[in-house]
Amino acid sequence: MIRTNTLSGMKSDGFRDHEFLVIKNLIKAFPQPDGSQSVILNGIDLIIGAEEYISVIGHSGCGKSTLLRIIAGLEKPTSGLVTLEGKEIRKPGADRMMVFQGYSLLPWLTVRQNIRLAVDEVYRSTSRAEKVSLVNEHIEMVNLTAAADKYPDEISGGMKQRVGIARALVTRPKMLLMDEPFGALDALTKRKLQAQVLEIWENNRQAVMMITHDVDEAIYMSDRIVLMTNGPEAIIGEILEVPFPHPRDRHAMRESKEYYDVRNHALDFLERYQ
Repeated sequence: MIRTNTLSGMKSDGFRDHEFLVIKNLIKAFPQPDGSQSVILNGIDLIIGAEEYISVIGHSGCGKSTLLRIIAGLEKPTSGLVTLEGKEIRKPGADRMMVFQGYSLLPWLTVRQNIRLAVDEVYRSTSRAEKVSLVNEHIEMVNLTAAADKYPDEISGGMKQRVGIARALVTRPKMLLMDEPFGALDALTKRKLQAQVLEIWENNRQAVMMITHDVDEAIYMSDRIVLMTNGPEAIIGEILEVPFPHPRDRHAMRESKEYYDVRNHALDFLERYQ
């Protein structure tokens, strides 16, 4: 049986009783040259727990990235409310860090220096020794110690993305926002990095919202999958519960009937809106 919810996605067992991130009746519209408004998101309601991993899937143009940017504070909603721990999100903050599909690294800085940049911005009063320790800890966390002093053009795509993830995590954010973080990687690198990111999250729980087009990726990594209807005027069509505990074994999951129940349900939904 597929557990779904078209609104908040709250479980009856109280797993998400703590309303960490709350989105209420969110509407986002962009002005048009003729004076009209193009509505992208038309009434989004969602509650995310403080240690919950959420994936958002939908066809291009449904406002997935716009929703992520609003949570990040990079866009303002036209109406509605987004709160983090009861406080309205009005601007970017170190409590919410983003990882993009493009690596967004400064090419003239080494791996270590790219990560240190975030530390210097957020921990301005911290001692140099503490900053160095924090950077080294997160370089080791993403298995980049051997590449710490290399420049972006000297490392692979997967390694660049790991730098981006370490840079986001080093500030110890309350929420990690990822916009198709594995989309630019080849299949083998993608699978390896998915497993690494999931292991990091399982050992250092925080709220995560990830945008993806990959249903298998969403099932493997997420607690819930938010399925968006097509834009414009997109809404949350369904929210699927992923019935597998953490830590996860990809191969064992794929041998279960529940995996294909969730997968087929998600694909059927997406095909209806193709």
